[in-house]
Amino acid sequence: MIYSESLKKNRDFQKVYRHGTSYANRFLVMYVLDNKSDKNRLGISVSKKVGNSVVRHRITRLIRESYRLNETSFQKGYDFVVIARVASKGRTYREIEKALLHLGNHHQVMGSEDNQNNIN
Repeated sequence: MIYSESLKKNRDFQKVYRHGTSYANRFLVMYVLDNKSDKNRLGISVSKKVGNSVVRHRITRLIRESYRLNETSFQKGYDFVVIARVASKGRTYREIEKALLHLGNHHQVMGSEDNQNNIN
């Protein structure tokens, strides 16, 4: 990920949960919080309710890859926490990607900075 880092600390996740806004769809829940920097940070959470470790890691990889390939579409300066719902088990890459982009549009964090500069 070129423009992004990972959220790893529990206190960072808790801060996004407490102060961020959330939207959900059938497969994912996304929390977003402005981090006042020039980079995005992505945290992914997949509960044991979703499945065993193989299933959880597959979903994590799908979410991370969906974000990585669409990273330039997200505005910079945000912390994202993406939570996989039980319904995401067994879904294809395209379904997860579509769900992630849907939530990005809901939060209005889509659109690269280049596009924003052309609009203003």
